Amino acid sequence: MVTLASEHPTATSPYAREERLTSWFVGVAIAAVAVGMLIGFLQSLEHAGIDVYPYLQPFIHSYYQGLTLHGVLNALVWTTFFICGFMIYIAVHAYKRPLTQPGLADATFWMMLVGVVMAAIPMLTNDATVMFTFYAPLLAHWSFYLGLTLVVAGTWFVTLVLALTHVAWRKEHPGERTPLAAFMALATFAMWSIASTGLASEMIFFNLPLSLGIVEGTNPTLARTLFWLTGHPIVYFWLLPAYVSWYTLVPRQVGGKLFSDPMARVSFIMFLLLSTPVGLHHQFTDPGISETWKLVHAFGTFAVFFPSLLTFFNVVASLESGGRARGGKGIVGWIFKLPWNDPTVTPQILAMLLFAFGGIGGLINASYIVNLAIHNTAWIVGHFHLTVGAATTLSFMSISYWLLPRIMGRELWAPKLAMAQGWLWFGGMIIFSNALHRLGLLDMPRRTAIGMAPYLRDGSIPVAQEWLPILPFVAIGGTILMISGVLYILVCAMTAFASKRLMVPLPPMQFSETQAGPEHGAAILDRWRPWVTAAIVLVIVAYGPTLLELLATTSMNAPGRRVW
Repeated sequence: MVTLASEHPTATSPYAREERLTSWFVGVAIAAVAVGMLIGFLQSLEHAGIDVYPYLQPFIHSYYQGLTLHGVLNALVWTTFFICGFMIYIAVHAYKRPLTQPGLADATFWMMLVGVVMAAIPMLTNDATVMFTFYAPLLAHWSFYLGLTLVVAGTWFVTLVLALTHVAWRKEHPGERTPLAAFMALATFAMWSIASTGLASEMIFFNLPLSLGIVEGTNPTLARTLFWLTGHPIVYFWLLPAYVSWYTLVPRQVGGKLFSDPMARVSFIMFLLLSTPVGLHHQFTDPGISETWKLVHAFGTFAVFFPSLLTFFNVVASLESGGRARGGKGIVGWIFKLPWNDPTVTPQILAMLLFAFGGIGGLINASYIVNLAIHNTAWIVGHFHLTVGAATTLSFMSISYWLLPRIMGRELWAPKLAMAQGWLWFGGMIIFSNALHRLGLLDMPRRTAIGMAPYLRDGSIPVAQEWLPILPFVAIGGTILMISGVLYILVCAMTAFASKRLMVPLPPMQFSETQAGPEHGAAILDRWRPWVTAAIVLVIVAYGPTLLELLATTSMNAPGRRVW
């Protein structure tokens, strides 16, 4: 007979230590996104001409300080900490063995948390108002750069822990194919460990010495190039964990099977190879970089769209198998048979729909001529929120609704409220992002306190008059997103601390079955050395000539500036 647990249900789990570590990572992530969403809401109000920042002093001094906090907390802390916790949880359950170095994993969490605190303090004191891209020669306090470096280094240690666990599993299971979910977790962190060297190099060799007064100047073009070596692949660092859920969990949750395991592995190998050598498409307007290499990166950006197409086909086919298993008929009848009342599934399907539009927008951003028209406009902000704000964040929210009960040992609190939260985020993001895309097509700049601009209403710049009817929709969408965010925090907090204890024993973690299993794919798909080597070579080829030329021909003479 199953009875209520008298102790934490996960205490009897063979992965109790890893699940506790996951709860730490996810807890920090949720705390970060709570603050980040609040500040994002204030920014959306500002776009509609409602300036609340004078009333927030001395806590937040300006729109730009808020923009920095919003970007760092939402795009860096929320995503990175959630990914680390989620991937550790997925890996140990996929391998069916604990981490080989749990002490190192625990120490990594605390190092990353120290890094977040070190970066947060100067942001809160207005000593690091450089936005989350921290473009040179904008200058922050040294602890901001050192703190973010610790966070990035922490992800390398997570990679090491996962790799060591894989080696131990391989010794115990010679000749077997790596479980798909574990394979995807490794590919995600392998890609990120390669890509994040650009960001780490910028902070260690340029920004940190400048902030400490060791050097007197920097070079903005070189710093931006190093940033974007990491800055575009970080999008896939956000997305691939969502893909892990879409591939290995959602098909089972909807009652179907994954269409093709080999196709899933091919898509992640392509992301490993192609995610990083594409960053120069963010610098089409930058002087000092060869047009030839910009063209090469443009082709690379179009190429990285192909694994996304494979993902779209594979995941939709898997959803269709679930819908048809539930009795769906005809061309589209299966869609209505999906479990639309399940908060652990529905928001992820909604995230897929939003990301389809984000992917199409990404092709526009990668097109050299079209990019010139929308590069520094609100279009990019709208696109960005369809990727990290929709595909990633909405998926992570939905994942939270099954992950938290498993790691906290409590039932999901108010599932209907969780469902409402997902739909509100979906609707709010449509309004919010659509408005920003439209404003971008009307040449409204990004990274600008538009609502407070004098020319917006005095008629001195005629084009600004075209923005006025659309700007309120930014605030409307932002308000709906804020309501949804509050509901998410409420559901998570109540689930973690106030909901009913789960029954014991907990059911084992189960991943999706496949219609075409790993044995249908070539053995080389499960070999890491050739793919990681090829990924490193591609990065060297794509960035080596540009970085060497910039180092040889540019001067480090731009002094650091604190503007706000």
